[in-house]
Amino acid sequence: MTSATPVLFVHGIRTSATMWRRQLTILGEAGHPALAVDLPGHGSRLAERFTVEGALAAIDDGVAALGGPVVLVGLSLGGYYAIEYAARHPERVATLVAAGCCAIPSGWPLDAYRRLARLIRRLPDHGLWLHTTLVRVLLPRQGAADTLAGGVPLHVMDAGLAATGTLRPLKGLSRYPGPVWLVNGAFDQFRLHERRFLGACRNGRLVVVPRASHLVSLAQPERFATVLRGILDDVAAGRPRPIVDPVE
Repeated sequence: MTSATPVLFVHGIRTSATMWRRQLTILGEAGHPALAVDLPGHGSRLAERFTVEGALAAIDDGVAALGGPVVLVGLSLGGYYAIEYAARHPERVATLVAAGCCAIPSGWPLDAYRRLARLIRRLPDHGLWLHTTLVRVLLPRQGAADTLAGGVPLHVMDAGLAATGTLRPLKGLSRYPGPVWLVNGAFDQFRLHERRFLGACRNGRLVVVPRASHLVSLAQPERFATVLRGILDDVAAGRPRPIVDPVE
């Protein structure tokens, strides 16, 4: 790997920067600069209220720490905010990688998700047992450990989903002029609008990772790392790639 462009990782909801430990290890072993940040209400920032501006400020702090511009990689919740950040600050993002976030966060799907989260919060443990059990069942052992290592901020769901519902990712993608990689697991329920997301990009590529679920980097960490290495090689060489779907 020859590129010196740093990589900034942004996590999903109810997890933290620790979910990126495997990817950070892989990049670190290759001598590549990389950092994962915590969003408000998660991990080391558990006491903070989640807001759009707070999330974007956390990403901006990470870009500054790496000396930017960066390859910005966000998954799920982090993907939506990576898109918004890239749209607002295109000069700070060399390439955008948006994973597991190809569903428009509005309308009845978002409302249903918020209602479900509120119901789960009524459980005696606020849903902690249910969440940790699902994580351990659905992810490989190391992926589950990385997901849970930074804590489980169940309280952040309503504020996080409400804030995300104000974002317009299709508009954000249309505003960002740089390369965009949309990376989804083959079994990801958030693939619902992936063709619309791809169509909104000025310079977009779509990769579908076989046998991966929504949390693609945790479900298939080595396959995700292979995709990311290819992206970094392209950044280093300054070469475009055709749309690819799926990747084997």
